[in-house]
Amino acid sequence: MPGNDPISERNLDGYGAPPIQWGRIREVLDAETTQAPDTGGPGRHTSWLTTINPDGSPHVMPVGVVTVDGAWHCTSGPGTRKSRNISRDARCVVSIATHPFDLVVEGVAERVTDAAELQRVAETYAAQGWPARMSGDALTAEFSAPAAGPPPWNVYRIVPATVFALGTAEPYGATRFDLGESGTR
Repeated sequence: MPGNDPISERNLDGYGAPPIQWGRIREVLDAETTQAPDTGGPGRHTSWLTTINPDGSPHVMPVGVVTVDGAWHCTSGPGTRKSRNISRDARCVVSIATHPFDLVVEGVAERVTDAAELQRVAETYAAQGWPARMSGDALTAEFSAPAAGPPPWNVYRIVPATVFALGTAEPYGATRFDLGESGTR
């Protein structure tokens, strides 16, 4: 995730658990969370992207997230509802169940068109088993998740503003971290 240390944090735990330390959160944010079977819990890691429909209601879909240059990236076909929502209102939420805490990242999705960054994203996906490659200012491959729509797929970088960590293992806890409006403070 881009940015430095949070500008503020707040312990949300009502049972006396200490705040979850940012360094622990950062390790999980920076790690690869593969969607391969039996690699996360329950059974695998699934990242969920929530965007905002034109009527203000939420739209939630699974996405494959990779970490490149310290930031989360995902793909979506330009004709999908999530891409249309992002182009109209870039605010979004990505959530994922990990061990030892669940993460909720609120921020904005920025479309990536820089060739060097797109190439690094394609290489990262390929290293995880999805044979993505650059096609103009997007990615393509022989296959993708059904929710991605047909190729080519736009790449989005998630820029966090707020991160919630909700403990799923000892010592549990729940902490909110504010990173600023763009997450780059």
